[in-house]
Amino acid sequence: MPRRPLSITIISWLFILFGSIALVGGFITTDLKSHWYIHLSRLLQIVAGVFMLYGRNWARWLLVAWIAFHIIISALHSPLFLLMHVAIFSVILFFVFRRPASAYFSTPNSR
Repeated sequence: MPRRPLSITIISWLFILFGSIALVGGFITTDLKSHWYIHLSRLLQIVAGVFMLYGRNWARWLLVAWIAFHIIISALHSPLFLLMHVAIFSVILFFVFRRPASAYFSTPNSR
């Protein structure tokens, strides 16, 4: 298995960290029944980060879909949120589909 690129490690840990903080904060400030889809979204963010560390290709696509979903949601709020999410999406796309990352995710253990 090729060595994990540093960019994948950083992106994965950022999504694990921010997803965990948001999930715990969401449980503290709201009850579990209200806005369950927000908790699910945060959980998917953490899952994508964890399994990207293990080289799972589906996790890379889950992360891309998660960010794309947030672009759609941010378009409903404000142009600033939309621009911010598009910028994050562009950076993530650049790093998770570069040649070293693609080699890391394309190994037999990554499926």
